[in-house]
Amino acid sequence: MNLKKLSESLLFRIIVAIILGVVVSQFAPEWFGRVFATFNGLFSNFLNFFIPVLIFALIAPSIAGLGRGAGKWLGVTAGIAYGSTIIAGLLAYVLAHWLYPTMLSGQNLITNVSDIDEGALSPYFEVEMAPPFEVMTALLLSFCIGVAMTTVKSDTLYAVTKELENVVVKVIWGFVVPILPFYIFGMFLSLGMNGNLGDVLSAFAKVLILAVVMTLVYLVVQYIIAGVITGKNPFKALRNMMPAYFTALGTSSSAATIPISLESTLKNGISRPVANFVIPLCATIHLSGSMIKLTLYAFAIVYMANLDISTSTGLGFIFLLGIMMIAAPGVPGGAVMVAAGLLADMMGFDDGMVALMIAAYIAIDSVGTAANVTGDGAIAMILDKFAGNREDATKEESADTTA
Repeated sequence: MNLKKLSESLLFRIIVAIILGVVVSQFAPEWFGRVFATFNGLFSNFLNFFIPVLIFALIAPSIAGLGRGAGKWLGVTAGIAYGSTIIAGLLAYVLAHWLYPTMLSGQNLITNVSDIDEGALSPYFEVEMAPPFEVMTALLLSFCIGVAMTTVKSDTLYAVTKELENVVVKVIWGFVVPILPFYIFGMFLSLGMNGNLGDVLSAFAKVLILAVVMTLVYLVVQYIIAGVITGKNPFKALRNMMPAYFTALGTSSSAATIPISLESTLKNGISRPVANFVIPLCATIHLSGSMIKLTLYAFAIVYMANLDISTSTGLGFIFLLGIMMIAAPGVPGGAVMVAAGLLADMMGFDDGMVALMIAAYIAIDSVGTAANVTGDGAIAMILDKFAGNREDATKEESADTTA
């Protein structure tokens, strides 16, 4: 790969943005940090406005394009995503019970860790950009309209949604994607200039390493399973998803990573209707990486605080968390914010424990998010295989009927 081609690679730009953000944060003046804090605030607000529109514009015509079986594919996708999330949580739970008695032996719980956002640089100004509707509303609306179009065969409405899809795709590639490296640079610049990051990381250093390793191993397993089902090279497919992984690592947002996830998924030979359907949907409902992190972190606190949590309570926590996280917005820290109430009610966490959990999770939220969005590509591979078989069968039936 020549230098020009390398410099044009999105993955290369993202990695450079991450490295530069960390390095520059060590000597950058406050005014420089505030400039990027302002830029990131504006771009983040735009994403909050744009993501619900993106979800509707991509999913609605994709459901219609899948035909009359769209409702079934929605159920299959949701089932695979939820199953993957729950299995991730159960494996993390077993691993915690196996390793923590030794790994965390003699380690005390410190709950006076500073809020990760305390002392963060403030932007020069902010512009609120309220979304036209919430993410869950966008999902429900796209499902309803998409399934309805498969039933009534509305060519006019389908053409309108396809035009909207084309407009949104143009915004993605013409505006969102080129700006993402600068946004990622600003994220790491802000983290590096925030003095509380090191304190939070040190409190969960061992658990962080375990979470990183487990999410990576789980990703490999996901793609091996997808490779066995589809007959594709799992490691090549996983490599194609690396731009999405590093984008999520930089943004800590599954929603902001949708455009890159979509592009990476298409490189794996996934049909566009399936990719447009699965990727935005799974960005909201497939949370295996977040589940691994939350489970490992929660039970680390349980062990360090000597809380008496029964197996049934622990398993109930995982199954309920898998459902509740679906309501989490695709923004940094969304999953742990949703889980906070469950941690207090089911696990008996006090305010200090919940604060530590939130601070530690948000400080390194990107690890779980990166695993979430990268795993979406494996689900897309499986769905594309099933949907492809269905389309082939439909074509054969049509040919037989014509004959």
